[in-house]
Amino acid sequence: MNIRIYKNRQNLGREAASDAASIIQNAIRLNGSATIILATGTSQFEVLKYLVEMPGVDWSKVVLFHLDEYIGIPGDHPASFRRYIQERVIDKVGPMKAVYLINGQNRNPRKECQRLGKIISTVTVDLVLAGIGENGHLAFNDPPADFTAEEPFILVTLDRRCRQQQLGEGWFKTLKEVPGKAITMSIRQIMKSRQVICAVPDKRKAEAVKNCLEKEVSDQYPASALRQHPSCTLYLDHDSAALLTNK
Repeated sequence: MNIRIYKNRQNLGREAASDAASIIQNAIRLNGSATIILATGTSQFEVLKYLVEMPGVDWSKVVLFHLDEYIGIPGDHPASFRRYIQERVIDKVGPMKAVYLINGQNRNPRKECQRLGKIISTVTVDLVLAGIGENGHLAFNDPPADFTAEEPFILVTLDRRCRQQQLGEGWFKTLKEVPGKAITMSIRQIMKSRQVICAVPDKRKAEAVKNCLEKEVSDQYPASALRQHPSCTLYLDHDSAALLTNK
């Protein structure tokens, strides 16, 4: 794993976006299209802001998936990740080659997992843009995460710390409103991507960053799995890197 530390989250976001754009452009140049997976949440605000502004990316040749979605909330809910992706990416870049959003309102979420699983199993993912949760989760794979699930998308129960993070970030008014279930991309599917850009700003992520980098690779620290990826770069700011022993 490559680790880069920046002065602030703006610089982090700009550099991560620039590198992501280069990966997308290279995939299009080599293969005629690029398949990417996007994360959501406040940690990705700057990355996506700068990414959609990057010149030279032919978004009409990009296939888009995203990492996770709550079960049971409508697509127009302020916390919906479908809405997040629509407003921050799709509406900004115009028509894309294909977009596959997770429908958290499917009455049979297991079938939704199967639907998306069949689609993503037919492609090679060029790039995942990810983050790390306050509890060390990767996507919505909370600890103890399932490191063995072969299915590309799985159903998960969100732990209290994960739900508290969503409340703290302002997506919900009360903890009770935060859904307890979600659909998430599995750890093994994330690891199949050719390249991973993991952007993790803010002091509140410092403990999770330290655990995932300095403790054993373990389902108790889900994002620690990224240390075993052959081409993963972790983008930190001074705050999120504050507790690391070696910088």
